[in-house]
Amino acid sequence: LVPALPEEGSPEVLRQLRLDWPSGYGGSDLRDVVSAFKHTLGRAPCTSACEPGPGAPALPDGAVCNIHLKSFVQEQGLVGYDPNLDVLLVTEGKLQCLAELQQAVLECAVSNPVALLVSRFPGQGSHCSIVHVVNCEEEFQQQQLDLLWRILDQGAHTAWQKHLICGPVKVTNPSSPIEADQYFQLRKRQMYEASVMKYGELAQDEAWTEVIDTLTVAAIRFEMLSTAHQSQITLDLEDSSISTKGTKSGAFVMYNCARLATLFDTYQRAVEQGTYPPPPPLSELNFSCLREEGEWLLLFNYLLPFSEVLQQAAQLPASTKGIRITANTETVCKFLIQLSMDFSSYYNRVHVLGEPFPHLFDQMFARLRLLGAVRDVFHSALATLHLPPLSQI
Repeated sequence: LVPALPEEGSPEVLRQLRLDWPSGYGGSDLRDVVSAFKHTLGRAPCTSACEPGPGAPALPDGAVCNIHLKSFVQEQGLVGYDPNLDVLLVTEGKLQCLAELQQAVLECAVSNPVALLVSRFPGQGSHCSIVHVVNCEEEFQQQQLDLLWRILDQGAHTAWQKHLICGPVKVTNPSSPIEADQYFQLRKRQMYEASVMKYGELAQDEAWTEVIDTLTVAAIRFEMLSTAHQSQITLDLEDSSISTKGTKSGAFVMYNCARLATLFDTYQRAVEQGTYPPPPPLSELNFSCLREEGEWLLLFNYLLPFSEVLQQAAQLPASTKGIRITANTETVCKFLIQLSMDFSSYYNRVHVLGEPFPHLFDQMFARLRLLGAVRDVFHSALATLHLPPLSQI
């Protein structure tokens, strides 16, 4: 579920990061949903009036009622919730937030008839799951919303709520707090300067602007996703922390992806010029020519297990007890970084496109076929991160 992003929620930063995040629900009026929630709360046995006692501070605007979460958890036999959850003051803002989640469920169900069927007929051997992706500092508040939603909606979807907790993001030696937009612009400037240092002054054209933007997005995504989601991320904002070839960076992955594109472009031009013959059919390739250790390393460590890596990255073990789950969000990034290191080491040692002598063609075609498969793995893995492959760098 992706709740709508409020206007003050930095939608421009998400656009720059190429994240397709809804800004609203097409003007849908959620007041009826909020009113229905209030009606349900009026009949719920675990609610009480929110009247301040003598000397107590005034209630906030939009206060609706108090709801006793601890008694609800005990009655339902729920496990995994914070033991400090007790009485929650329900406000209009909390009901509005749940109304947006409810709307997201309905839109998901409309676009997925199976989900709609399951939500209406629970217990049919399948179920919908809701994953709350939440920062560790807001975990307590999200558990409150989880329980409040269970009380307000007894549907199958609210019974299968799980929480995926993200660790904090810290900055080394911060001189002052840094906003998301400042962070993006800093990384973009650093990526541009690192590219100038490596390739010389860049042409200020649309193509190079797109390359720098893609490298920046890749650097940030790898910086955020290469660490297990429950662990803390520490950002080093110094200029020396970003380069086009640092082996732990997304830019390094994109650099090697571009090297593969250049290799095949060079080969194709050579074929058109008559330097090399076109590749033979797969059945005529002689893979016994692949004798380099690096070639078999690419095959056995990356090409063959790639489907398992994707499966591992996509798994969400929602059947676990309690409400917390973990996901292997770092799997694809670590896979790509290690692949880039081993491919780069191999590519720096081996001349794939050698002299155009017929007795060398068998080995060249076998290597091109191998590296074509490596290129496909790069592209597929980057697609899971919503990153386009670069054809030049």
